[in-house]
Amino acid sequence: MKKLLLLTFLFSFSLSAQEYVDLFRVGYGQTFNNDFEGTDSSTYVKFFDVGFTFPVVLNENHALITGADFSRNNLQLFPEAEYTSLYSTNLKLGLASTWSEKWSSTIVLLPKIASDYKNISGNDFYLGGFALLKLKKNENLKYRFGVYASQEAFGLFTTPILGWYYLSPNKRFEMDMSLPISADISYNLGITTVGMDYFGIGRSYKVHYENLSTLYADLSSLEFAGYLQFNTLEESVLLRAKLGYSSNNYEMYADGEKMDLGVSAFSFGDNRTQLNPSLNGGVFFKLEAIYRFHIKKKSETDTPVSN
Repeated sequence: MKKLLLLTFLFSFSLSAQEYVDLFRVGYGQTFNNDFEGTDSSTYVKFFDVGFTFPVVLNENHALITGADFSRNNLQLFPEAEYTSLYSTNLKLGLASTWSEKWSSTIVLLPKIASDYKNISGNDFYLGGFALLKLKKNENLKYRFGVYASQEAFGLFTTPILGWYYLSPNKRFEMDMSLPISADISYNLGITTVGMDYFGIGRSYKVHYENLSTLYADLSSLEFAGYLQFNTLEESVLLRAKLGYSSNNYEMYADGEKMDLGVSAFSFGDNRTQLNPSLNGGVFFKLEAIYRFHIKKKSETDTPVSN
């Protein structure tokens, strides 16, 4: 009976547009070369990320959103310096609600610890979150309106979210847009899927040096990639290879230096002094694996399912 309730809720929450939920994702990759501006030095960035999301059903119209994400980036923050690992661990706790046949919403809190994980303290803790309102236009199209905000070492970062989800009637062409944060456009060929995606957001990490003042890395990352995806186990396990370009600029500042406000790609009241040369972008390669739970049509959940 619990399985029946979960499937019924997920169907009503999807509003017939997005017919799946990605419950687990893991990825590993690296850039090939990133040059420090004005120097002969360069570095590369290795990155690893893993995350899961799981809904806890409250009733037919509401569910708790739970989960966690972990990431690790490894690079040189200064020319000729030792490689430093920057970590981020965040929890996901929110509420997904269906209000009518056309309207639904998602509100999620994202508390996190982001630093080199040396001498972890309350200063490495940040609170963020997002809120989305979704409008079902028709059976194949849903619009999204929302906002993302996060407390960072450099101050408050926020951005509006405008987007849509579209799935063609033949279920081959798909657009999943949440601009300016992410975009994914793909075409399903059966056993394989070809696509391109984009991800961009600002983040920060506290960096602790022995016998030196604490610094922080201000990461401005824009990633553009094309990918080839292999759909296995009835499209429940997706194996994806990505090749693209990433800006990956890790600007270093003294702890306590802040801007007034960051809104999307714009900074207000930013009089900070950057301590390292800017890092140029580079080509990157990444492998990803995704576990995707496909939502059955409501007619398929009308038959009782045993525990």
